[in-house]
Amino acid sequence: MSKINYRTQEEIELIRLSCQLVSKTLAEVAKRIGPGVKTIELNNVAETFIRDNGGVPAFLNYNGFPYSLCISLNNQVVHGFPGKYELVPGDLVSIDCGVVMNKFYGDSAYTFSVGEPKEDVKLLMQVTQECLQLGVEKAVSGMRVGDVGYAVQEHAEKFRFGVVKELVGHGVGTKLHEKPEVPNYGKKGSGIKLEEGMVIAIEPMINAGRAGVKFWDDGWTVSTSDGKPSAHYEHTVAIRKGKADILTTFDYVEKVLKEKINN
Repeated sequence: MSKINYRTQEEIELIRLSCQLVSKTLAEVAKRIGPGVKTIELNNVAETFIRDNGGVPAFLNYNGFPYSLCISLNNQVVHGFPGKYELVPGDLVSIDCGVVMNKFYGDSAYTFSVGEPKEDVKLLMQVTQECLQLGVEKAVSGMRVGDVGYAVQEHAEKFRFGVVKELVGHGVGTKLHEKPEVPNYGKKGSGIKLEEGMVIAIEPMINAGRAGVKFWDDGWTVSTSDGKPSAHYEHTVAIRKGKADILTTFDYVEKVLKEKINN
C-alpha cells in the first residue's frame, strides 16, 4: 500500500501554480460553453490553453483516457468523453480538468448549465457546491477524512440527494491520484487523520435522485442509475491548522459567468 506524501511549503507552492492553471483553464472553457458548441471543441480549447501556459493536460492518456477534459452531461456523473455532441439549452455540463506542471499536479471540477437551469437542477448545483465548501471547512489539521465525508453527506442528504460512493476524492502531488482516498460520505472522527503537509482533492459527486451509478462499456463514463442529473465540483486543498488552504479557485470561472450574464 502506497504511503501518504507530506509536502514542503515549496512543493505546495508548485502544486498551487498547477492549480491556478487548472482554474484559469476552466474559465477559458466557461467562455465557450453555449448552445451549438460541440463538447470536443471545449476539450480542444482546454488543451491548447494548458499547453500555451507551460502545462501538460494531466488526463490525456492517463491510464488510457483519450482526452484532456472529462466532460459529463446531464445524467453522467464523471469521466464522460468529449465528442461531436452539440450543447443545447438546459444541458448540465460537468467539466473536470487536471494539469501537470513542474512535475506537480492540479485538479478541479465545475458544473455548468447551458442557459438558465430548471429550479430542481439549480438546487442540485447549489447544494453540491455547498457540500464542497462544507467538506473543505473540515479539511484542517487534526480532523479526519471521515469528518470531510460526513459534512458532504449530511448536507446532500438533507435535500434527499444521492451521494455517489463508488468514486472518491484523493491525494494530489507528483501523481494525479495519491493516498489518502477522500470519500464523500463517512462518520465523524473516523478514517485517516489530516495533518499539515497533506494535499487532497475534495470532489462531491451528488445525484438528484438515487446514489447508485452505472459504469459504461467505454471503460470510463459513469452515469446515474436512475437517469436523473448529477453535479460535480472539486477543489485541491492543502491541509493547515485552523483553516484549509484552497489551492484551486472558482473566482475565474465565476467572473466569466457574470460577464456572460451581463452581456
